[in-house]
Amino acid sequence: MSKIADNLLSVKERIEKAALKAGRDPGEVKLVVVSKTIEVEEIREAISAGATILGESYVQEAKEKIEEIGHQVGARRVVPLFWHMIGHLQTNKVKQAVSMFDMFHSVDRKVLAEEIDKRAKQSGKRVSVLIQVNISHETTKSGIERDRAISLVSEIANLTNIKVEGLMTMPPYFDDPEDARSYFKSLRELKEEIEREGLENISMRELSMGMSSDFEIAIEEGATIVRIGTAIFGERE
Repeated sequence: MSKIADNLLSVKERIEKAALKAGRDPGEVKLVVVSKTIEVEEIREAISAGATILGESYVQEAKEKIEEIGHQVGARRVVPLFWHMIGHLQTNKVKQAVSMFDMFHSVDRKVLAEEIDKRAKQSGKRVSVLIQVNISHETTKSGIERDRAISLVSEIANLTNIKVEGLMTMPPYFDDPEDARSYFKSLRELKEEIEREGLENISMRELSMGMSSDFEIAIEEGATIVRIGTAIFGERE
């Protein structure tokens, strides 16, 4: 077994353990293997070891990988392979991105949601999106401010070619992952606030939060999607 396969197995075991500790079904938590900057050969190793969702941050880089790897793997037993856009997305990249990705984690403004909706309609598809929330108010990070998130969701609820399926956030990095807990809790509470609004066409089934340094805490606070790269592929250069 390769180092990548070992690491992936270890991460899956840690996800299961964290979910059970929180009294949750481990099957509720999806693993996005963050493959940005990673070479195709290493990505294939992760896929062979069981990765089924890959996360990319840059459209052009992802395009080359998706063209080479595709959206399914296996010969005798074909398994779907999903690609998630987890990085900041410019509106001028949306047309290309809509044809490539199965979910967008980083919708943080109305104009972006409208552009995704427009391009999805032209492609005859409905696209899953998450609203990125800047819970920590860091100026270096994308995402809508927490107190404006409900308004954004309300404004885009009538778009018919996108499916708002939940929220995403990235807290600050802490040496002690326990320090990130309040940020994850805040996103979960925001999810619950939006659910109480009872908006049509809006689902809050997903919470994309938690990375290599803090995903276990995120799972304890309700994460349904964790985005993990370093713990699988090692430190990026």
